[in-house]
Amino acid sequence: MRLEVLRQDHSDLDAAIRALEDSTATDLLVVKRLKKQKLNLKDRIARIEDELTPDIIA
Repeated sequence: MRLEVLRQDHSDLDAAIRALEDSTATDLLVVKRLKKQKLNLKDRIARIEDELTPDIIA
């Protein structure tokens, strides 16, 4: 459940970033902050997915 919320937040940030970049009066600082938040979410998602995936011993 937590993973789905993080994925949705990541998707929402992606949409917000695209909308800001497409606007004529783009605030680069806001875009930079949103991209940093998006990257942090991506890292959290990856960590959770790693915890959910069992280690395979070959």
